Amino acid sequence: MASVKKALVIGGGIAGMCAAIQLRKLGVDVDLIELDKDWRVYGAGISLSGPTLRAFAEVGIIDAIRRLGALTDNLEIYTPAGKRVAVLPTPRVAGADVPGEGGILRPALAGILRDATLASGAAVRCGTTFKSIQQAPSAVEVATNDGRTDAYDLVIGADGLFSAVRKAIFAGAPEPTYTGQASWRALTSRSSERNCPALIMGGRVKVGVNPVSSDKLYLFLTAPRDTPALLDEQASLDTLRELLKEFGGFIGEIRDQLGEQSRVLYRPFYKILVPAPWYVGRVLLIGDAAHATTPHLASGAGIGVEDAVVLGQEVAKASTAEQALAAFMTRRFERCRMVVENSVRLGDLEAKGGAIDEHQSLMRDSMSALLAPI
Repeated sequence: MASVKKALVIGGGIAGMCAAIQLRKLGVDVDLIELDKDWRVYGAGISLSGPTLRAFAEVGIIDAIRRLGALTDNLEIYTPAGKRVAVLPTPRVAGADVPGEGGILRPALAGILRDATLASGAAVRCGTTFKSIQQAPSAVEVATNDGRTDAYDLVIGADGLFSAVRKAIFAGAPEPTYTGQASWRALTSRSSERNCPALIMGGRVKVGVNPVSSDKLYLFLTAPRDTPALLDEQASLDTLRELLKEFGGFIGEIRDQLGEQSRVLYRPFYKILVPAPWYVGRVLLIGDAAHATTPHLASGAGIGVEDAVVLGQEVAKASTAEQALAAFMTRRFERCRMVVENSVRLGDLEAKGGAIDEHQSLMRDSMSALLAPI
């Protein structure tokens, strides 16, 4: 513990909050600064794989997720016409009493994590970001826009895909790259028949649904798109309806219910994988700042939570910050590389109508790797 007594987390998203919680468990004094003065979250729902639930269980919020979300077993596969053709088991890797996967509203998950972060004793300052980061051999001096300057044993950049920490500290780091695919996401009412996630492939368009609460269902659709240009709310709704026009069964019923109340969100997919190591001196990147990916393995947020869990474990074991960061990279790089590259490849196969055998094999191998201990 002598190696890290005081830490700064930059970014109050999922990975940043989890890092703050895990370090506070070790008695580390943690400051968390978040640029958004209202600490808001954007999004409809989020799918939670078994490995992601396992990571959240380590953080200590699984009971709250079970209470506010919808955890289920199995994954159903349907034809575009609405015929069920397979039911795939989802192993219970988070514990015998925790279902194999699930979903939750993004605002609900953010609320759970905000409450846990504040309860941990982390000092949170919203509407705040860094002005400068100066490294010395034994500390990092950070000046912030609220007029403070503090010294830290460790600074964690958890500020997302377009990370300001990455740009400021990691010379030559790659920029995010558009993958050529995008998603539309919406919320609708959950019927009594929808008791587990379902996937439907229709040509180069993939549709899925996932229960996210006792009465809400999360619909997501991925499709190729030439440009990452954003769509406004009405265009997002109209485009989603058009992309769903060939689907029947319960997806057709959901399409016919879509409206302004559905909160349709459009997001182009970007990727980034910062080469190892993800630290310079005592400044470390985690989550999307280091390894943003597409949702094809439902693991983008999950591997960010794993980063926080592993960081806490290595800080607890190491006698120096340098040892902790080196051990962190040894455990994290290959696993995160696999998720980024395999997710992007799965999206590419879907968008271009690639070989089904390759898609199935890659999905099977990826999920097997994700089920392994972190």
